[in-house]
Amino acid sequence: MKTKNTYIKDIRPGDKVVDTFLVTEKNLAYSQKGSPYLNLRLKDRTGELDGKVWDNASEWERVFNRGDVIRIHSRAVNYKNAVQLSVLSLQKVDEDAVDLADYFPRAKGDIEQMFSELMAFVDRIETPCLRALLDAFFKDEKTASLFKRAPAAKGFHHVYIGGLLEHTLSVTKLLDIVTHHYQGINRDLLLTGGILHDIGKIHEYSYNRTIDYSDEGRLIGHIVISLEMVDARIAGMDFPEQLAMELRHLILSHHGLLEFGSPKRPKTLEALIVHYIDDLDAKVNAFQQYIGGDPNVASDWTPFHRLFERFIYKGKGDQRRREDDSGAE
Repeated sequence: MKTKNTYIKDIRPGDKVVDTFLVTEKNLAYSQKGSPYLNLRLKDRTGELDGKVWDNASEWERVFNRGDVIRIHSRAVNYKNAVQLSVLSLQKVDEDAVDLADYFPRAKGDIEQMFSELMAFVDRIETPCLRALLDAFFKDEKTASLFKRAPAAKGFHHVYIGGLLEHTLSVTKLLDIVTHHYQGINRDLLLTGGILHDIGKIHEYSYNRTIDYSDEGRLIGHIVISLEMVDARIAGMDFPEQLAMELRHLILSHHGLLEFGSPKRPKTLEALIVHYIDDLDAKVNAFQQYIGGDPNVASDWTPFHRLFERFIYKGKGDQRRREDDSGAE
């Protein structure tokens, strides 16, 4: 099996790049003069960047598909303050020469350890029906396996294998802290809602070679999928109707606003808290991933973030270097 040597995080403008990358996006476009060229999105475990094939694009386009790993000969250039690869030639890499660990970012924490931490919170749920509901999900081997691998999103936050588990554990830890700060909270309902709020994402995305929406994800979405999954398990249990309604409301409202996909806005204390903690954890991770994935060490600012609609301050270069040195082994 071939060893990958050059990773996206280390590529700088002017570098000659000859190595392998996973193709996550591919489309044939045409210049104003009518000349075809290829737009590529290339990925490895350290990040993503754009690639362009300017010459013989129609011929190269037939060599590979989205989701393939390709070996490219290219030159790194600076385009709008971002690194881009100008691809001169390429070839598809055989399946038996691909180690997917080189191309898929994974959660930093150990998957099994994080899952054990989350199950420790489940073990402390005292309300019998809520504990039984959580057990019905996570003691099911297929559900647990999907949950451990799923990303939390396609392109915004925790976009990596194990991202959903990492996000859910982080949200649950923060919710647990909140229960010690505010009065009048139903802790068991809050934590159960936090643990299950995104459970539908195990079916919303496909995550074998590339992270993308499944048909169910595009047509229905994880909020409704999550609700249906919870309803299906509650249907076979002795579950109080009022508590079930509040849990269902929490799941339906966790995106906070109608324009962000929530059929309902939060109208209970627990639903309000889950919404804001979920939003906080997602945006902190998105900031961190964007800062960490910016290879331009010469600037204290990231490129413009299209979803946040802003540049993000990375800190002074000398400060970043001190922090990196202090964390070095």
